[in-house]
Formats: sequence, structure tokens, C-alpha cells
Amino acid sequence: MTLPASIELVEVGPRDGLQNESGDVATNTKIELIDRLAAAGLRTIEATSFVNPRAVPQLADAAKVLAGITRRAGVTYPVLTPNERGYDAAITAGATSVAVFAAASESFSQRNIRASIAESIERFRPIVARAADDGVHVRGYISTAWGCPFEGEIAPSAVLDITERLADLGVADVSIGDTIGVAVPTEIEPVVGPILEFDADLRVALHLHDTRGMGIANAVAGMHAGITTFDTSVGGLGGCPFAPGATGNLATEDLAWACARMGVSTGVDLDALTHIAQWITSEIDRPVSGHIARARRWPWPAEPIEPT
Repeated sequence: MTLPASIELVEVGPRDGLQNESGDVATNTKIELIDRLAAAGLRTIEATSFVNPRAVPQLADAAKVLAGITRRAGVTYPVLTPNERGYDAAITAGATSVAVFAAASESFSQRNIRASIAESIERFRPIVARAADDGVHVRGYISTAWGCPFEGEIAPSAVLDITERLADLGVADVSIGDTIGVAVPTEIEPVVGPILEFDADLRVALHLHDTRGMGIANAVAGMHAGITTFDTSVGGLGGCPFAPGATGNLATEDLAWACARMGVSTGVDLDALTHIAQWITSEIDRPVSGHIARARRWPWPAEPIEPT
């Protein structure tokens, strides 16, 4: 399959990126980050998470963040809601899009949320049902789709099974996650291919980590397999606090630059995005993980490569 004409970048930095920071990140900084990302052209920005603040203290200010952002027309700000209590808090705070999360690994599910995969799916049932009544969009995450830090490799059939269960509940789109960054390009299609065949109307995204430098290559493999939505994190922020060894997400500016060079439209302002990456990593006092933002002293055009 040829490369798509365009893809959508789902920015997860404000939630999945910042949740992993040990130092305090000011609420106003989170709000400014989200507003800057929207101004740069991102149309889906995962804003925060309504989880128990004891589990993820970095996101205890979720309601304040949602209240403080300047909502732009055409931009969606999904939030994570692991249970009905979180859903209630999110709706009260004005959320119009929520996300639930399951794992393809039984061990990871137990370590992450202290529940089996089957139990986690049942927790989502009332959320999805209520969301349908409330006119709220629901996204589903499936973590450890290629590998688990506790079980090792995960069979593609296990990922398809969880996808089918979420779709049966009424989840509108599903993000398939390489949580610990172990996938290689040849392993992308065997996982996402059966999912795309299962339901052509299901919106399928890839959530890639760059732990072993395979993020961009896996994204391109995903495009060739038919995926046109990718979760990315500005500056390469993030990693899963519940998965040992899970380093940062695929940097938004890295994939945006690669797509620009390949002639694949993302609709984002790459220069603005690069400055955001540099700014936010400076604000939280950590090195920028994205290659493009880190290499600005060696500028290189972001235009498609013309054949010679």
C-alpha cells in the first residue's frame, strides 16, 4: 500500500507525557502547553486524566486544566476516565470526549489497574453506555500490544480480541499501543491488519514509543498497512510510569517532519511545534527527546524529497 495523502496526529503530551514527570508541573504551564499545541494546528489534544490523584499525582489538577484552556473550534480535548467516578468528574468539568484503557497482557492489567482484562472491560461498559446518552465520544486504548514487561511477547490474536470487546461496547476508535517500544516494522501489519479487516469503520490509531529508536520506522510501516492516525507527544515527553523501561513517546515534531519530507500532510505548523517542544522541556527542566527539536542548529528543509 502506498503512503496516505494525509494523517492525523493525536497529541498526547499534556496527559501521557506529563504524567510521567516526577517534579511538579504548574497548572498554568499545562494550560499554556495545550493552547500552544492547538494554535500549532493539532486538532486532537489529550488534555489530562481524571484518575485517582494518589495514583497519578501529576494530574490532580485535571478540572482546573480543562477549565483554563481556550477551546478552539474544531479541536477536541479528550481526557482519560478509568471508571465511572472519573467519568462523572470529567463531565462535570466539561469534557466532551473521554478515553478508557485496557491491556493486551493480563499481567500488565493486574499491575496497572489491579484488575483482570475482563474486569476492566466491564468497568468500561457503563461509561460507554452513559457517553452514548450524553453525546460524548469514547476512545479506547489497548496497551502492551507488541510486548509486556512481565509476560514478554503478545500474540496479535490477543490484541484483536480486546479490540473486538471494546468495539462491542460501542467504543468509536481504538489506539493500539507499543507501550515499551519493542515493535519493529515487520511486526506492525500482523497486529493492525486483522483489526482493520475486522471493522472497516473502526478508527484505528497507533501509539508508538521510541524506546529502541523504531518509532518513525514503525509509523511508516503503519501507514503502509493502512493506519492514518498516530498518537504522538511533543518533545518526546512521556513513558508509562507503570511499565518498567518504557521511555518516551514518539515525538510529534519528529513524525511531522518525516511526513513533510515524504509529502504526507499533517496540517501542523512544524516550526511552531519545534519551538513548543523546546519551550516545554525547558519549563520542566529536562532534555528534549525529539530529534528534530534537538537538532535545530542543523536546519534541514521540511519539503518533500524530489526524485533526481
